[in-house]
Amino acid sequence: MVGLLLALHMLAAVVWVGGMFFAYNCLRPVAAQVLEPPFRLQLWSGSFVRFFRWVWLAVILLLVTGHGMIAMLGGMAAVGVHVHLMMGAGYLMVLLYCYLYFRPYLLLNQYVDQQRWSDAAPQLNRIRQIVAVNLGLGLLVVIVASGGRFWL
Repeated sequence: MVGLLLALHMLAAVVWVGGMFFAYNCLRPVAAQVLEPPFRLQLWSGSFVRFFRWVWLAVILLLVTGHGMIAMLGGMAAVGVHVHLMMGAGYLMVLLYCYLYFRPYLLLNQYVDQQRWSDAAPQLNRIRQIVAVNLGLGLLVVIVASGGRFWL
């Protein structure tokens, strides 16, 4: 059972962190280079609708599988420091994502729907900043998850 939980946990992490990596490092620079602001804002708004559905699923899977594995391994006292670090960073990522979703993302969609481009642009920039932090945290979690038990 732990193997199944771990596989689902890793899959959810790959979807979320990999999606952020692609969006931030690949799509964002090209979109900024080739699209005028109204089209760029519509692209991001539409892309986020699809991506954030997957992120919500990933967040739920990460929390359920993470806590499930910890319980099966004997609780927080029985797991290594690397698991505590992963959990702390993971909860910070979830909090940042919830803020991103319920504030700048919803405003971005509202302003894009109303074609208020000058109001939508700062929301996209705020999302970019939060994604940069979450991507950094996510990559750190991947490093800790893959090698932390050997280092800590």
